[in-house]
Amino acid sequence: MRSNRTYWLDLFTYSTWQQFLNAGASVTGFRDRRWSTVKQIRPGDYLLCYLTGVSRWIGMLEATSDGFLDEAPLWTEALFPARVKVKPVVVLTPETAVPVFELRNQLSIFKHLQNPNAWTGHFRGSPTRWKSSDGEAVAAALLAAKSNPVKRAVDLKKLHKMPPVLQSKLGPVTVPSGEDDEDKGARSGGAENVLDAQSGTSVHTEMQWLLLKLGSDMGLDVWVAKNDKNREFGANQFAKLPGMRQNLPLQFDEVTNRTIELIDVLWLKGNAIAAAFEIESTTSIYSGLLRMSDLVAMQPNLKIPLYLVAPDERRNKVLAEVNRPTFNRLAPPLSQICRFIPFEDLKNKMHDAQPFLRYLRPDFLQEISESCAVVD
Repeated sequence: MRSNRTYWLDLFTYSTWQQFLNAGASVTGFRDRRWSTVKQIRPGDYLLCYLTGVSRWIGMLEATSDGFLDEAPLWTEALFPARVKVKPVVVLTPETAVPVFELRNQLSIFKHLQNPNAWTGHFRGSPTRWKSSDGEAVAAALLAAKSNPVKRAVDLKKLHKMPPVLQSKLGPVTVPSGEDDEDKGARSGGAENVLDAQSGTSVHTEMQWLLLKLGSDMGLDVWVAKNDKNREFGANQFAKLPGMRQNLPLQFDEVTNRTIELIDVLWLKGNAIAAAFEIESTTSIYSGLLRMSDLVAMQPNLKIPLYLVAPDERRNKVLAEVNRPTFNRLAPPLSQICRFIPFEDLKNKMHDAQPFLRYLRPDFLQEISESCAVVD
């Protein structure tokens, strides 16, 4: 590879990637506000194509021109008038694309993180110049995938569902359009009152139990929200679960501790919080999301991985709420340190991992969760 080549991040949704290919795969484009960066791209530079939603590297393009402005329609999501002519070096499918987590030991973006989920902040906008060592690692992985493709299952819902993104002084944000039908049906009660049709058990309670049981089986201590300690799932009492903590480590101020003790589920390793989970099923006002927002506002250097757990059909709603301007102005933005886990993905992972649960580490959640950040 050319020694003085510059590597650039080029973000695609599934639809913009397909439209890029359908248009001949000869021009890539960016928003007009990125023009000053696009002008820095030179012929011979490589653009590393990242597929949002599924967090995979799907291609690599070589720039064949300097940047130019053109408003000819090529994409339906936006105009993307700041453009560069390219030729494909690697073109993969979503199934053969390279998961970003396969490279986490090679990429600097995963090192020295203030929060284990903060790496997603590197994928909020493009083009972005990448370190040569990172670019070379991604390029090598893409070339290897081209020569020896490996097919991996893809969740089609993650490919196709994305909330509408608006531009603001804070960067890309979302503004939810109002209550949907599911929200209206839930106004009479919170998630705790929504029952599973077959078991008659609260969906919220079931997910709390599954997360508590998973943490306990992994050899971690666990904590359930202070006001939920007397709950049970079936014949399983939360309070009797091995590893259930009666008190939290007092490492924060009183206000922070009062917020943390109401979080739905915590995993603890010694006195350190290994992961925090808020469960949202049908409520339109996300009490858990507000708790996490309060936590970040009070502790901006928080190193706790945060996860929102919700039904897959609520994915679009959750992402839209997380990316509201009020949460996006936090430092760091909530969407950059909070990840989304669908109910079914969690259940399936627990089922598949039953024989070796005690060997799992909390960072396996990175692989079944997805970024909450929207991209520019």
